[in-house]
Amino acid sequence: MTGKRIAAAGIADIAAKVDARARLSLEDGVRLFECGDLLAVGHLANRERERRHGKLTYYNFNIRLEATNVCVASCLFCSFARLTPDSPAAYTLSLDQVFEKLRQRADQPLTEVHVVNGLHPDLPFEYYSDMLRGLKRIRPGIHLKCFTAVEIAFFSDIYKMSDREVLVRLMEAGLDSLPGGGAEIFAPRVRKKISHDKADADRYLSIHRIAHELGMRTNVTMLYGHIETYAERVDHMLRARALQDETGGFQAFIPLAFHPDNNQMRKLPAPTATDTLRVHAVSRLMLDNIPHVKAFWIATGVEVAQQALWFGADDLDGTVQEEKIYHMAGARTPETMSTASIRRLIRAAGREPVERDTLYNVVTGPEESDEVRHRIATPQALSASYV
Repeated sequence: MTGKRIAAAGIADIAAKVDARARLSLEDGVRLFECGDLLAVGHLANRERERRHGKLTYYNFNIRLEATNVCVASCLFCSFARLTPDSPAAYTLSLDQVFEKLRQRADQPLTEVHVVNGLHPDLPFEYYSDMLRGLKRIRPGIHLKCFTAVEIAFFSDIYKMSDREVLVRLMEAGLDSLPGGGAEIFAPRVRKKISHDKADADRYLSIHRIAHELGMRTNVTMLYGHIETYAERVDHMLRARALQDETGGFQAFIPLAFHPDNNQMRKLPAPTATDTLRVHAVSRLMLDNIPHVKAFWIATGVEVAQQALWFGADDLDGTVQEEKIYHMAGARTPETMSTASIRRLIRAAGREPVERDTLYNVVTGPEESDEVRHRIATPQALSASYV
């Protein structure tokens, strides 16, 4: 893309800052969202994506478990939660039912179990700690990425422990890392309207800070496409960037598309593909210190996730296998994809697939080019340019 087109889009000064490795401001981020030329913004994001990762696109062999949808929070955007155990469609799996989901996959080379739940008011703490221990007994080498920061805060409040004590006790039971869910939008105006009765942004970030101090790596998400403004999106990114400056513990930023079906915000439209691509692109440009931007194909749709690989994203999550939260909100994506399917769609998008584990260690690398093999063999090639 020529400099003339960048200039015509009105973002030549932002492109110059990106080239100089200078940090983008809130005002820069808002302008990128307002820019009329999506391809110009995507071009800048793709340059930054390729500077870090070349053609590589990561995925993992994982399973997602949602052990209960009983939840005392009343988030307006949520189609998954049920307020009481006797509500229609409410469920809580027994621990043996949870364990059976892993036993049934004994022949699969899984590297990760990803667990997120509702905030159930009646379960004992041991339900969660015994869950971790049991999963590790079945697969000792499996990585357990479990419980959002909102869940950790809930555990602390209901079981009368500090956030740090909860994390330490769960780590002793087998917890390896935290997922990024529950971030929604950090802006108090939005959070008060859509998720007023769960952990706020400061608590969310504090729990991730503690997790990083304890040696865990985590992710951070952003729910977009509802009532938030462009400035509130960028502010969200900047708050994540600031914590990353402090701790270095975030591995990936994951934009999550709002889905309106079957919830209290059903009158709002879902975000468009254009908005989804722009969010991923701006995320890559603003978050200069977070290594990976993930296009979660469950939320974006498979085709848009493929396109996002040219708009800043370098990761597609994984096989997933079971997913209820988005599908109860109307997602029409598959609930699972095989590793062969993921590799095929990555190649069809013109990228090179790399199977990783949760910590981005390579499980199965590509064979397509010397350049790709060099990046796999020299991880510093991926990290040397981080701010």
